[in-house]
Amino acid sequence: MSAPEVSSHRLGPVHAIPVGEGRAFAVDGRQIAVFRLRAGGDLRALDAVCPHAGGPLADAQIDHLKIVCPLHGFAFSLSDGACPGGGLAVRTYPVREEDGEIVVEV
Repeated sequence: MSAPEVSSHRLGPVHAIPVGEGRAFAVDGRQIAVFRLRAGGDLRALDAVCPHAGGPLADAQIDHLKIVCPLHGFAFSLSDGACPGGGLAVRTYPVREEDGEIVVEV
């Protein structure tokens, strides 16, 4: 079985996401939330829709380890997408800054 094909997508300038916030992007038919962390401005990317009740994760509260869904308070790890309470998870995506732009791999 071959590995799934991975493609890189440029989403726009990094400065379009204020430090400490997230934004949602449509990428290859899916919604991806990209966050710019307060600590160093690092980027993280994960599914933009909460699997619990469809909440907009790009609007989540954010710290350096997790985000918290604005609808019902479900938390998800920024490193692996897991919910600390177990059961639910969101997919994470490799993301980086390249020449001042956000590049995510799907």
